[in-house]
Amino acid sequence: MSFSVALSIFWVIASTIVAFLPMRRQYLPGGILLILAPVVILFLGYQHGWLWSVPALLAFLSMYRNPLRYLWKKWRGHPVERPE
Repeated sequence: MSFSVALSIFWVIASTIVAFLPMRRQYLPGGILLILAPVVILFLGYQHGWLWSVPALLAFLSMYRNPLRYLWKKWRGHPVERPE
């Protein structure tokens, strides 16, 4: 197993663990994982080709759809609600 695959598996497990945390404790580790995701996906694509990075990108977009939707609305200047 290559290092990029092992890193991707670790990222998925860490994201799943963070999802089980209460909402107020998800912000810092979730933000770190959100920032690391493109690096992991690009590294996976570099080592194994873009055909492997597409499913990784789709999985990332599926797992982080709500934070990405929040950031998208915030960047566009729309009013956003922060979950409690």
